[in-house]
Parts: sequence; structure tokens; C-alpha cells
Amino acid sequence: MLFRQLEYFVAVAVERHFGRAALRCHVSQPALSAAIAKLERELDVTLIERGNNFVGLTPEGERLLPWAKRVVAEHAALKAEMRGMRSGVTGMLRLGTIPTASTTSSLVLSGFCSQHPMVRVQVRSHLATSELYRRLRDFELDAAIVPGAQDEEIAGLDFLPLYEERYFLIAPIGMVPASTTTLPWSDAAKLPLTLLTPEIRVRQIVDGTFADLGISLTPRVETDSVSTLLAQAASGDRACIVPHTWLWTTLMGADLRAIELIDPIVTTPIVVASNSAGHASPLVAAFMQSAQALALDQFFTERLGGVNRR
Repeated sequence: MLFRQLEYFVAVAVERHFGRAALRCHVSQPALSAAIAKLERELDVTLIERGNNFVGLTPEGERLLPWAKRVVAEHAALKAEMRGMRSGVTGMLRLGTIPTASTTSSLVLSGFCSQHPMVRVQVRSHLATSELYRRLRDFELDAAIVPGAQDEEIAGLDFLPLYEERYFLIAPIGMVPASTTTLPWSDAAKLPLTLLTPEIRVRQIVDGTFADLGISLTPRVETDSVSTLLAQAASGDRACIVPHTWLWTTLMGADLRAIELIDPIVTTPIVVASNSAGHASPLVAAFMQSAQALALDQFFTERLGGVNRR
């Protein structure tokens, strides 16, 4: 069994198309198909159901896929480590982040990219938390900034705490009395709200908090973008709920007020997750070290003092 055969098999399983898999692996389609057929002969099983096109994996193929992905990831980590010994940390870091932590990723990446100028980074910021965890487990991402995981999501992953997320109501000036600096969630529910879409974890936390208070909301406007939330609030007729980590950005204009939500005070741990299966690549190890050096709880708390609460 050759590594290249496993690489081709993983490409077909991910792309679900022989032609796209061949392009991904930079080989001809006949060469890719022949290598996978040889792998099947060596293992004495059929791995891929074939019709005129790719149909799916057989049960044996499904069983092989996680193992093959781990081998391919280990091979990439080994190559990166050998390059790193010669010329420093290099390569492409594939970073995922929940939409509400997209500004946080810029803080983490700033120091990392400065320390490792030969590294490139690709950020995916519009994926649901469950999809980020899936891609980590399948070695399609190197690291992800996510809320602390549920039990079924944490197997085989490493976690580095970053900060505790808190929640604020963002409202146009005049919607809430000027003297208000905190607001119970039950009072926030009485305002016209724009909320994130239901698949986003922050929306699930918001819905869960309201549900615990016996409140069910059906907002007229939903979006998967925090910047759109803030734009809706800036239009003057709607409020929204965002993590406090957005309050330091330039998107928070002078015509908006930030009011901390209380009764209850809700917090969510935000972490950097990586796949701990096998040997961590120098790229991932360097990124985790950069993230660990940050004091983001302190950073965000200090900037709350500058938020406009007139």
C-alpha cells in the first residue's frame, strides 16, 4: 500500500467526483482511478461504489476513510516539520472561526503572522460550530476558534481557552433610556430585535436564555453576519444582541449604544480547538503558542470602558 493511493482515495471521498479529485491531486483521472483500483486489490475489498460516476463509499470504504485521512494529515505534518527544521515554520494554516469570533481571529493572527512571516493563512468564518468540529476531526481544518464543545464533539481534539464571551444589547440612541447601562434579558425581548440565524451558536445561546425565562421570539429579520446586525441597529429601528468582543471594532458607531444584558449574566467559553490525533504539525503548534500568549479577556474588558453608553 502506497501513501499516494490513500491520498487519492481521500480526495475522491471528499470531492465525491473522480475528475475533481484528480484535479485536486494534480494527476490524470485514469492514473487516479488505477491507483485506487490497485488499493482495492491489495486490501481485497471494494472501497467505492461506482456507476457512471461516483456513487458513494462502501462500508469498507467508510471504515478506511478516517484512518486514511489521519495518515494523509500525518504525512503533511511530517513534511512541514522537515521544512521547518530547514527554513522555519512555513505552509498554509487553515483556520476556522464562528462568525461572531471573526474579529477575534484578527487579534490572534496578528502576532502569529508577525512571528512567522513565511506562513500563509486561510480563514473560514461562515461555518456553523458543528461543521467546524467536523472539519477539524476530518483534518480539513488545522485549528478553529469555537465555543467550548459538547461532550460528543470533543473526542480527539485539543482545546486552548481564549476568553469568556459576554452578551450586549446594541440599540440606536433613543430606543432605551439614556441612563440605562444594564438591561434584563426579559426587557430586551420587548424590543424590536434582529438576531443571528438559528444554526449559529450565539443565536442558540440567546434562544436558550430566553427559553429559560419562558420567552419565545420570532424576529422579523435574521442574518448570519454580525456586521449586518450592527447595520440594522444603525438604521435606527431595530436592536440586536452581540458578544462583547465586537464592541471595540469601528463598526460600533457613535449612533449606537451598548448595554450589558443581565438577569441572568450569560457567559460562554471561547477556545482554540485543534485535532490532537497523531503529531501536531509545527504550523499548528506555533499558532497555539501565539494564541496562548494573548490576554484576550483583559483586552476586551479594557475596551469596554471606551464604549459609547450615552
